Amino acid sequence: MTGPAQGAPREEDEDLVVALGRVIVGDGGEVSVAGGTLETEEHLRLVRRCAEAHEGTAALLRQAVGSARGAGVSWARLGAELGLSRQGTQQRFGESAGPGEEDDDGADQRWLGPVTAVDEMGELELAGELGWHTVEAGMFRHRMVRTGTRWEHRRVIWTRPVRHYLTEGWQVGARAFPWLYLVRDTGLPVGDAS
Repeated sequence: MTGPAQGAPREEDEDLVVALGRVIVGDGGEVSVAGGTLETEEHLRLVRRCAEAHEGTAALLRQAVGSARGAGVSWARLGAELGLSRQGTQQRFGESAGPGEEDDDGADQRWLGPVTAVDEMGELELAGELGWHTVEAGMFRHRMVRTGTRWEHRRVIWTRPVRHYLTEGWQVGARAFPWLYLVRDTGLPVGDAS
């Protein structure tokens, strides 16, 4: 590997690792350290929590790469940031439809795309007026579900617990780190001129 992933850790990287460690161990003393050692169960709890953190951060990394690609960042630049080759990055994070994935959509589901970070909100607004709302965000596309009412869409940078965004009828439509896509049913029937 080459690039930022090698060499001495940067101070901000160490701060992130310390913060993750606090979350894993638990600031409230969830792991008891009697006599400066851990018991078997505490070791196993730490292993389980680290595995959960690993799965969570891997999902966030996939979403961040997808978001960057949607904003036009090249595979080569992403690879340089990750310490991987362009090809390695594309193979690891490139999204391809599985067998029959596109055919599984019913009349009330479809993929909207290709869209980028620049044009997706306009496309989501148009789709919302026709009764479609996002339920999943992928690289350059959104899985949409249709109802008989119009929907509003909002994209926010996901910096707080989700509950802070769930006000005034907004609900989570899709998560694509660093973005959180919120949707709200207007209650207005599709085709209603009001």
